[in-house]
Amino acid sequence: MLTHEQKQEVERQLAVIRRGAAEIVPEDELAAKIAESVRTGRPLKIKLGLDPSAPDIHIGHTVVLHKLRQFQELGHEVQLLIGDFTGQIGDPTGKSETRKQLSEEDVKRNAETYQKQIFKILDPAKTKVYYNSAWLSPLKFADVIQLASKLTVARLLERDDFTKRFQAGQPISVHEFFYPLMQGYDSVALETDIELGGTDQKFNLLMGRTLQKEYGKPAQAAIMLPLLEGLDGVNKMSKSLGNYIGIDEEPNEIYGKAMSVPDKLMIKYFELATDLTNEELAALRAGLDDGSVHPRDAKMRLARTLVRMYHGEEAAAAAEAHFVTVFQQRALPEDIETFELPASELTDGSIRLAKLLTLIGLQSSASEARRSIQQGAVRWNEEKLTDPNADVAPQDGDIVQVGKRKFKRIVLR
Repeated sequence: MLTHEQKQEVERQLAVIRRGAAEIVPEDELAAKIAESVRTGRPLKIKLGLDPSAPDIHIGHTVVLHKLRQFQELGHEVQLLIGDFTGQIGDPTGKSETRKQLSEEDVKRNAETYQKQIFKILDPAKTKVYYNSAWLSPLKFADVIQLASKLTVARLLERDDFTKRFQAGQPISVHEFFYPLMQGYDSVALETDIELGGTDQKFNLLMGRTLQKEYGKPAQAAIMLPLLEGLDGVNKMSKSLGNYIGIDEEPNEIYGKAMSVPDKLMIKYFELATDLTNEELAALRAGLDDGSVHPRDAKMRLARTLVRMYHGEEAAAAAEAHFVTVFQQRALPEDIETFELPASELTDGSIRLAKLLTLIGLQSSASEARRSIQQGAVRWNEEKLTDPNADVAPQDGDIVQVGKRKFKRIVLR
């Protein structure tokens, strides 16, 4: 039996854990695990499996990481699982095609980048990092056959992307069926209590419960977290769609991007992607509802919070000052980076504008530069230039601007 204080602690933990969760399966078992942990003082093992194919993290990826951090602050232990074995095999993407297989070098390099970024959020002292090659590589073929016998093909075809590919006549390699089996077996090997993932990972997370029962172990609970829409307010945040905020981006870039988050998504970003407490979140929501908090002020708080989380308080204050100066007061920032332009790059004192933009690093290619010029995104000393074939005659102190956040000051040498 739990004491009154222990029951209160269970409810407190459940309130934190439920925040932002899309689905908990099953919630009564989760509550029982929390209660047992509170009663015995044994930390729960909370697992997150990571695909080592795309190591650059944006705030859409951090939704599940913040939930892990909350578990850590509640006294539990995080099992960070790097899928080095599954990554080398090539796992299904959920995008109706077979994923490219990774080399061992790719996996190791990506895993190192992952950990560097992830520990900006997680507490390393409360995190154990595992590689599933440790238990999957030693399996003998007889062990693999035994593992495969735990599941039917019909059950595997319940997975949405497999069903769609099968019905469309698209190829499904036999080894792809082993991916959810291996992910589930990871939970068997680690004796995981709770596994986290996005709503698109529900099938794989529940596979852990299935296999743990088959191997005579207590079944994990699964917590599914929502996918965060990107800056366009419609599609899932994605680098390929350009609607993302990267946690390694410069403070001014993070701040400026956060200010473009649609108003309707502000609370969702605060809830899923920041470290605001439940009490702070409730107060903010109430303020927006009754009009005592202006949406612009809330959005500036969101931008400042995101920069502070990944770059610190000083950088957050500087990014806000930069934004206010450049965008609200429509003035140029004071700390514009200088580029020394060699005279040898000029012809009769002039240079093609598109070439200059790539030379000074404001654009990655001449074609991108011409496109930005045509779209009216380029200014020369605050004057908009729209001719992609224009030549300019740079002088010391000239200021070039691309978009809202990129500036360079020219110095001739």
